[in-house]
Amino acid sequence: MSDGETPPIGRSNAAAIRETIVLVGMMGAGKSSVGRRLATQLALPFVDADSEIETAAGCSISDVFALHGEAAFRDGERRVIARLLDGPAHVLSTGGGAFMDADTRALVGKSGISVWLRADLATLERRTSRRPDRPLLQEDNPRAVLEKLLTARNPVYAQADIVVDSNDRPVEETVDMVIAKLQRFVAERGSPG
Repeated sequence: MSDGETPPIGRSNAAAIRETIVLVGMMGAGKSSVGRRLATQLALPFVDADSEIETAAGCSISDVFALHGEAAFRDGERRVIARLLDGPAHVLSTGGGAFMDADTRALVGKSGISVWLRADLATLERRTSRRPDRPLLQEDNPRAVLEKLLTARNPVYAQADIVVDSNDRPVEETVDMVIAKLQRFVAERGSPG
């Protein structure tokens, strides 16, 4: 490494990350699996927003949707993410619709570094078909729902600080790509505040 180069972000210099890293993207993009490994590599805690929401609600996300509707779920999601962003730096995996909320995006922009894990329709369809507990996909045609969500959400996800493709590659390779882009982002932006 030559003088002036930024050392790679990893366990040895995790202090370079003083903000929460917020993973955004569609259900099935790999936010939880990438997030866990990324947190390990950066020696930061991992937090899954959906798990935190279930704890706060005292029931599953599917139950919140069924009992109270999507609007109530999104309101609770917004509050939980705001609370999490107010805490110490960690890696945060968010639900697919969290970043769609303008208030949540603003909080993430102020308190974290957003990373969009971008995946194509075929990848998302294959991955989400493995889990029958996704409330938005409880339709006759989950592919059509995913396609509609991608069309609506991708332009908003594109506002993330960092974009990493997560299609058909090992999780470790995606994590390496996220770390490399985080390193460049932090070096180019400089210290936050």
